[in-house]
Amino acid sequence: MTDQIFVGRRKTSVARVILRNGNGKITVNGNEFEKAFPQLLSREDITNPFKVTNTSGQYDVFINVNGGGTTGQAQAIRLGIARGLISLNPDYRPALKAEGFLTRDPRMVERKKYGQAKARKRFQFSKR
Repeated sequence: MTDQIFVGRRKTSVARVILRNGNGKITVNGNEFEKAFPQLLSREDITNPFKVTNTSGQYDVFINVNGGGTTGQAQAIRLGIARGLISLNPDYRPALKAEGFLTRDPRMVERKKYGQAKARKRFQFSKR
């Protein structure tokens, strides 16, 4: 199997994911998985596509991720892994789609406007 790169995005995070046949080792930016994501919720988010498709421990995952925070990065990785699993076996698509792992979350941070404190917050109004 030749290496294919699958991209996942969330907020400002971009994850490039490579799946190879192996024993389930996950490497994030050259570090071990647990070191890169100390929060259990983020680690579960990343491994969920494997649990849904019953492929835990079958693929080694090499991830390059940058931008955003840990939650956005974890969800970007989840999308990349789900896309990779579908390219390996299209039969996984209904299960992954039912869990919502194939949807690219379009929500982004609203930009700050001039004359305002933040995107929607205004400066204090004084009548006199």
